[in-house]
Formats: sequence, structure tokens, C-alpha cells
Amino acid sequence: MGREGKPACHREMITRLVLADDNRQFRDSVRALLHKQPGLKVEGEAQDGVAAIRLARELEPDVVIMDVVMPNLNGIEATRQIVSSLPHVKVIALSVHADKRFVEAMLGAGASGYLLKDQAFNELPMAIRTVVGGQTYFSPEIAGND
Repeated sequence: MGREGKPACHREMITRLVLADDNRQFRDSVRALLHKQPGLKVEGEAQDGVAAIRLARELEPDVVIMDVVMPNLNGIEATRQIVSSLPHVKVIALSVHADKRFVEAMLGAGASGYLLKDQAFNELPMAIRTVVGGQTYFSPEIAGND
């Protein structure tokens, strides 16, 4: 047994996250959801793309949850800059837009997943674990939107 009474061979890996969304209430709700999930830790929050890039470079999280449409710098360009300078950081787009153009733009920028905001509370923990595992994740509504 380890010092905390857990088996020494079982260490819980923590997935470190940054939330980037211009809607504070939405960020608060997502943070509360993720706080309840074992192994997920929100380490920073950004209200626009510029702050998201700064936090990603400063904190080097495992995953950035990125709104697509934000002030100052949109999520598409912020994703492009984060992925190009920090290729190990995964980005999951979180948007109200199911339009194929937004999905393709985020994937082209390097995002590893795309979730619709109305499904975030059902899918986000699974999406995070999926992209950390090296796979891509799409909301079912997006995946069937060919």
C-alpha cells in the first residue's frame, strides 16, 4: 500500500485542462462538471483566444477546451497557434455551431475533437479521455453531419 492507503502501483493520472470560453457562466458550469470527475483538473480559464494561447504556453495542459467564436482572437486561430507551438497539447472545440465549415476549420487548425455545447455535460468527460488516449472525438450530431 502507498502512503495514502491506495495500492502503490495504482497512481491516478491527472489530466490537466484549460477552459477557453467568453461566457463566464458557461465556464463556471463546465468547471463544476469537470471538478466532479476523477482524474480531471481545470488549471486555468481564458475568456478569449489571446488568453487561451498565453495560458496554454504557461501551463502546458494536456487538453484545452476551446470555444470556436470568441472576442480578440477566435478559437480556430488560437487552436492553430497552440497546436503549432505545443503539439502535445490536445484541443477540443466546444461550440454552438454544428455547421460543417466550423468543424472543418477547427480540425484543419489541429483540434482533436468537436463537441456541441448542448451536449457538453453528457459528453465532455468522455471526449477528454478519448483525445488524451490519442483518438479524435465528435459529438454524434457532428459525426453524422457528412
